Amino acid sequence: MEDRGRMTKVASLDETKDLPPRDRRRSLAIGLLRAREAVMSHFRPILADHDVTEQQWRVLRALSEAGLLDATEVAEKAFILAPSLTRMLRALEERGFITRHKDKDDGRRVLLKLAPAGQAIIDEVMPDSRRVYADIDARFGAGRTEQLLDMLEELAALKLDGKAGGEE
Repeated sequence: MEDRGRMTKVASLDETKDLPPRDRRRSLAIGLLRAREAVMSHFRPILADHDVTEQQWRVLRALSEAGLLDATEVAEKAFILAPSLTRMLRALEERGFITRHKDKDDGRRVLLKLAPAGQAIIDEVMPDSRRVYADIDARFGAGRTEQLLDMLEELAALKLDGKAGGEE
């Protein structure tokens, strides 16, 4: 009888070996990274032609869209960690792309603003950027692109709120 129980266990293991284990599930994180790389491969040459990194571009875009922001707000909008942002802001300021201003209401707070040279970079890059987006829309579908963006916003809203979690 004991052998029969063992055989039943072996049989059920054999039946499940073809099912993908949790560890072998397609990775959402890897899929998102692959998609990001596919999209960014179109933008990197454009940014390189203007001697701007992806991270610097995100900072310039954030300031272009929002106007005045403090460093914390820039880090949040551009998805850049504070230590990296500090060095980057210094470099952008040295190149004349951004300016720093004291907040009139709170003298401790420093506000960042896009300088004319920074706006010039935005103006130079945007036509090429729009062409890339038009190509993506043509190849992937404008409706699907909008749907994907909506879905990604929903997914981002599911953030773990500081809870520990795995990569997936």
